[in-house]
Amino acid sequence: MVMRWVLKEAEPNAAAGLSQALEISPVLARLLVQAGQTDIPEARSFLRPRLADLDNPFRLTNLESAAERIIQAVEAGQRLTIIGDYDVDGVTSTVLLVSLLRMFGASPHYGVPRRLTEGYGLSEALIDRAIEEGGKPDLLIAVDCGTNAHAPIAYLRSLEVEVIVVDHHQAKSGIPEDCCLINPHVLDGADEPWRHLCTVGLVFKLMHGFLKLRRATGDARAETIKLSHFLDLVALGTIADLVPLHGENRTLAWFGLHHLKQNRRAGIRALAQVSGLTLSHDFVSADVGFKLGPRINASGRIDDASRPIEMLLEEDFERCLDTAKILNTMNQERRSIEQNISEAADQQVREQYHDAPGFVLFDEGWHPGVVGIVASRIARRYHRPCLILGAEGANVKGSGRSVESVDLVEVLKHCTQHLGHWGGHPMAVGVSLEQAAIPAFRSSFVEALRTLHPSGIPEPTLKLSAWIEPSELGSTLLEELEMLHPFGQGNPEPVLGLRGITLNSPPRPFGKGHHRFLIQTPDGSAVTVLAWRDTSPPPSGQPVDLAFRLAWNYWQGQRSPQATLLAWRPTSAE
Repeated sequence: MVMRWVLKEAEPNAAAGLSQALEISPVLARLLVQAGQTDIPEARSFLRPRLADLDNPFRLTNLESAAERIIQAVEAGQRLTIIGDYDVDGVTSTVLLVSLLRMFGASPHYGVPRRLTEGYGLSEALIDRAIEEGGKPDLLIAVDCGTNAHAPIAYLRSLEVEVIVVDHHQAKSGIPEDCCLINPHVLDGADEPWRHLCTVGLVFKLMHGFLKLRRATGDARAETIKLSHFLDLVALGTIADLVPLHGENRTLAWFGLHHLKQNRRAGIRALAQVSGLTLSHDFVSADVGFKLGPRINASGRIDDASRPIEMLLEEDFERCLDTAKILNTMNQERRSIEQNISEAADQQVREQYHDAPGFVLFDEGWHPGVVGIVASRIARRYHRPCLILGAEGANVKGSGRSVESVDLVEVLKHCTQHLGHWGGHPMAVGVSLEQAAIPAFRSSFVEALRTLHPSGIPEPTLKLSAWIEPSELGSTLLEELEMLHPFGQGNPEPVLGLRGITLNSPPRPFGKGHHRFLIQTPDGSAVTVLAWRDTSPPPSGQPVDLAFRLAWNYWQGQRSPQATLLAWRPTSAE
């Protein structure tokens, strides 16, 4: 696929001022400006966050009331139930809250929906199962779900169960009634530093408020609890949920990754071991996004998400390791299912829909739990928005992923007459509909794209953060780039460029369709560059421009710079 290369803007005077004031390289200063950090004190804080800068938790609407109600329930020995979603954010939120309540002598029941039989979030079916397993609670706390659960909340209130909802999803049809809601997207200002916290971050704030109230009463137990010991879980949920990594999200993720390395939690040590992560190395966002997170998610996608909750609550390492091995096997199964669906979906596109501005792909045998991953892959491969649907009884469910400049929410607003439930954000959506409605929905989806983008889907662009010289390629630059971690939504990993590079020898193949080659640097050293299967390697013997990401490669106790190729072009193509 041909891409237009675009250099991200960075105001030169602002970059020069940061470079001088902070004593950092021009490249790092440029990257800071691109991240919106033009003020010197703010840029300094960005490079070195402080937990002391976290805002007062009681500034969140309803948080103090929720903390007081939970304390009342604990002191009165009331029955508590926690319901979480089945993804990493929901799992870690549930573990945080259960852990805290157990420290104060409570024994909360907890549950997560069974994806294929109970669907997403809070539902009457899940409520009935939770009551059957744990008894009717006096207080139910829903985490990472509940904002749009109007009917289930009404059902709970009819049973005389009080409800607290801690969630970060957008409200579709007003605020739920007769419950205590903590949701900054619904109730708080757009400029607050905690506006974009995912649920595990909100639960962390709730824990902070809970402990502040207990410490104010002289509760000795509260004095012994260090909130920082829970930041490993906060980092897992925050990074895996792809929320913007700025404001308090950045602070929590930054410290959380450092706490992951300390490996206090047996469940995380076990999960890291089966994921192939070396426990002595620093953790980065990619370790969560591609190693730890998928193994937690796999359980919820194809089995029961209570397994990773139990593992993260367990203190015995060997038991944790047994569960982690099961999660690893599930992840391998998930990857196999995903690969089969991906190949079939790709064949559908090539044979039936290649010229369409977007794709709605369906097969009765596709597993609804993994279709989002496939949708993302197809969308990237063809630079077209894509929805992948799988059968679930008489209905179908699926996920959609978009591309730059195409708002899927706006597209689906043109198709609502064919849909049952749907929701999401511009780049990712979930839908359900009747199987018989698929052809009409597909036509409506394509027509909406043509209406919203009459000139066609905008061409893909590769956004370069900075051009560098071969002399800058190495450990010194990488050590500076580490200061920008963690990378993710709202803080993307920099894409660097080299001009006029001539390879002395052809790239060497390895694995299944991958290649590697060397870039020689002026000091006589060389940096290995990997070109994964979906990225064609450059030719040797002629000057080319390279776009890549730079990271550490760990091998046999040593680390060295290693680049991942994103694209190349003949040097004359600029």
